[in-house]
Amino acid sequence: MGEEKIGVVTHYFSKVGAATMKLTDGDLKVGDEIHVKGHTSDFKQVVESMQFDHQPVTEAKKGSEIGMKIKEQVREHDVVYRVVPE
Repeated sequence: MGEEKIGVVTHYFSKVGAATMKLTDGDLKVGDEIHVKGHTSDFKQVVESMQFDHQPVTEAKKGSEIGMKIKEQVREHDVVYRVVPE
């Protein structure tokens, strides 16, 4: 399995277990598997839903800032990769 960098975490909301991320290098869609990696973060999860401007979306393009539920705590500047099946 390969990975490609698609963005970085910009904020984490601990009370609701959600994060915002800026898609700096690629697109993302519901169903994609992501890998979040940082100083203390290192986990994978499947994107089950995401929001853009507080509206549910099924895909987001490079340059967007999206919000999504996240299963573990993340921190600002953690890098988000999309897992690419080979």
